[in-house]
Amino acid sequence: MGRINRANLKKTIYYCKRNGIRRTWYAVRERLQERKKTPYVWVPPAEEELEAQRRGWERQGLNATFSIIVPAYRTKPEYLEDLVESLRSQTYPKWEVILADATEDDSVEQALRRMPEPGEADFDGFGQESPGTEEAGQGEYGVQDLKTAAGFSPGKIRYLHLKRNAGIAENTNQALPYAMGGYIGLLDHDDVLTPDALYRMAAAIREAQRRGTEPQMLYSDEDKCNGDRTEYFEPNWKEDFNLDLLLSNNYICHFLVMKRELMQELGFRTEYDGAQDFDLVLRAADRLEKREEAVLHIPKVLYHWRCHAASTAENPESKRYAYEAGRRAVQDFADRKGWAAKAVDTAHVGFYALRYQGDPFDSRSDIAAIGGRVVGRGRAAAGQPLRRGMTVGGRMTRDGQVLYEGLPANYSGYLHRANLAQDAEAVDLRNIRLRPECREIFRRITGVPYKVIEGTDMFDASVLPESEDVIRLSLRLCEALRAAGYRILYLPDTADSR
Repeated sequence: MGRINRANLKKTIYYCKRNGIRRTWYAVRERLQERKKTPYVWVPPAEEELEAQRRGWERQGLNATFSIIVPAYRTKPEYLEDLVESLRSQTYPKWEVILADATEDDSVEQALRRMPEPGEADFDGFGQESPGTEEAGQGEYGVQDLKTAAGFSPGKIRYLHLKRNAGIAENTNQALPYAMGGYIGLLDHDDVLTPDALYRMAAAIREAQRRGTEPQMLYSDEDKCNGDRTEYFEPNWKEDFNLDLLLSNNYICHFLVMKRELMQELGFRTEYDGAQDFDLVLRAADRLEKREEAVLHIPKVLYHWRCHAASTAENPESKRYAYEAGRRAVQDFADRKGWAAKAVDTAHVGFYALRYQGDPFDSRSDIAAIGGRVVGRGRAAAGQPLRRGMTVGGRMTRDGQVLYEGLPANYSGYLHRANLAQDAEAVDLRNIRLRPECREIFRRITGVPYKVIEGTDMFDASVLPESEDVIRLSLRLCEALRAAGYRILYLPDTADSR
């Protein structure tokens, strides 16, 4: 709703039908205020920087290899050309692309043939049988032909023509056995990578290896672009791995890269078509429990998500089934964990919440504390603006920065994150609940017993000395809880006015 156009008007009407006039009024006000901010401009990497990457990757010891899987179906020739060109433009050369084409005819193949000669990056012979096809496991869907080379061949475009369109999950599964790179990346057939995407991934992998960690899953920031890529907008500046934020929304999304063995083992589940990537990431997160250092975030836009009338990015109703599949993927995660919780939709399409049956502490032994927003009901210090109805506390970074500070209580914030459950480094003592086993740690850190507000199990912050620095104390407590191996959960719908 931040850009006034036909698509956003559709989104507003859809939002109003789901959530009513009052919520829509606040949502529109918030988006209109966002329009007053400095507009986003994607600035491509300077040619000097790209040339340094082309010349320097080998000297830096970068050696990761990437298989980029692209499920294709009736792909427009201009989109296909953009996609292929974005790969040929990569400053890091150790990649191959596997195009799994489910189109009924040979239009995509012919579009590939009509492309200009790519030089070293070439197509491997059409119509040739892949070595090891039987071992790859064609299943009932099979392949008609595959262009391939024996072993990993950098810069190669490998083509599979699937016998029929079995849905995006199964179509992608058909390509997985042919991946020969150490890592598999996922790219939609109408999107593009920035020219430094694979270099940044390879550099992050090498740096982690130097620290003694073998990365299993990597993701980058992303933005959206219009059909002809003349405008870039809605950047998604992501957080480092945050399990509960992931359970609220697939914030990882694009550009996703995963260790080949892990992705091949997990595969894509057809019952989650439309949210198959989200389901994959959730199952990978489950597999990597207590190994979260193996999940890397590259804080740079490396992926452009193209918006057009049929895309999910442009029109949320175009693939409503995808959002329903996403909710079921969250529910499946909770069920596998044995949590007594129900995944539900929130006011915003594609964003979810887990409603716990009973106390979340009963379901989740990993959580030590639950915190919520602290909303001001008076003025701030002299000379400061009126803070009534504004967020003044809640989720904090470990250095004391209050996330969502100053945000009106009825606003959802950047990408609705102020309204989503998420892991926190720290939460405010003025709105906190503590699991019983951790209350001795609380007493030791704060110097006061854990007294609750009558009728609740929320901490009664009035027992703290008036001279106490609440933020400092909150940080110390949460640091001790995290050191004891616990998570801290931020639930913004547990708001308290101060």
